[in-house]
Amino acid sequence: MSPHPILLVHGIDDNHTRLGRMSAALQAHGFAPVFAMDIVPPDGSISIECMGEQVRDAVLKLQQVTLSTKVDIVAYSMGALAARYFLQRQGGRALVRRFISIAGPHHGTLTACLRRGKGVSQMRPGSALIRDLNIDQTPWEDVEVSCFWSPLDLTIVPAKSACLLAARNRSFLVPIHPLMVYDQGVIAAVLQTLA
Repeated sequence: MSPHPILLVHGIDDNHTRLGRMSAALQAHGFAPVFAMDIVPPDGSISIECMGEQVRDAVLKLQQVTLSTKVDIVAYSMGALAARYFLQRQGGRALVRRFISIAGPHHGTLTACLRRGKGVSQMRPGSALIRDLNIDQTPWEDVEVSCFWSPLDLTIVPAKSACLLAARNRSFLVPIHPLMVYDQGVIAAVLQTLA
């Protein structure tokens, strides 16, 4: 059981309910408190920087409520990139113990070329934001980072875009991107990583 509060961050076009099964599993295994935040608006129209600020605000609130110095973050898809931005560019490394990214577009995804929005455009391969984040040679400091991804993912293209340097990268044969947060193998890995 983790002594640290856990923040869950959803992906594009979603809200906290997407991570309901993950939250229930964590709480059933004795992890508490678990808080699932909402990115507002969730459609990728705001920048990743703005989403990162929302993640930061949620972390600070969780720390204040729990009197905890460190928080664990489990983030999915677009939310994983927002949480990563918070870690690398908004002081998050001092506030976070473990970061688990699930199917995050860390090197961009070609599917982001199919729609508009500031945040969506930043999720395209080769965007200025992606290039900036990938410059760091030691991006995590003391934060333990794990990336869970699927080689079958047709939303994160190429699928290995969900992997990060200096992180524990683990693949799961999950056939559809949204199923990553429901898959029992992924949930079990989250529990194991946070324990």
